[in-house]
Amino acid sequence: MKQSRNYIRKIRHARVRNKISGTAERPRLCVFKSNGNFYAQIINDVEGVTLLASSTLKMTDLKSTGNVEAAAKVGEDIAKKAISKKIKNVVFDRGGYLYHGKVKAFADSARKAGLEF
Repeated sequence: MKQSRNYIRKIRHARVRNKISGTAERPRLCVFKSNGNFYAQIINDVEGVTLLASSTLKMTDLKSTGNVEAAAKVGEDIAKKAISKKIKNVVFDRGGYLYHGKVKAFADSARKAGLEF
C-alpha cells in the first residue's frame, strides 16, 4: 500500500526535529501549510511556548490565501513582529516540506525583512 504524502512529510519533519530545537536566544521558526492557508510560528522549545504567530487567516488584503504571494506576506509579517519583540536570530524549521515554492518564498521574504537564519 502506498503511503500518503502527508505521512511521508511527517516522517521527514520528525527527522528534522530530532536535530533542531528552539531556545530563548534562538527560537524556532516553524511553518505549516494547508490547502487553503499558510501558517508560521516562532517557538521557544525549552519552555514549550509559542512566542509569535502569523497566518493568512487574518490577512484581508490578499486575493488568494494559498499561493506563493500569500506565503511571502506571512514571512514579511512574522519578521516585523519578531523584530519588534527583539528577536533577530531564529532556527528555520521547514516542517518537512521541500524547500521550494511557498516555503522558499516565505523564507526569502522573512530574511529580506530582517530575520537571520
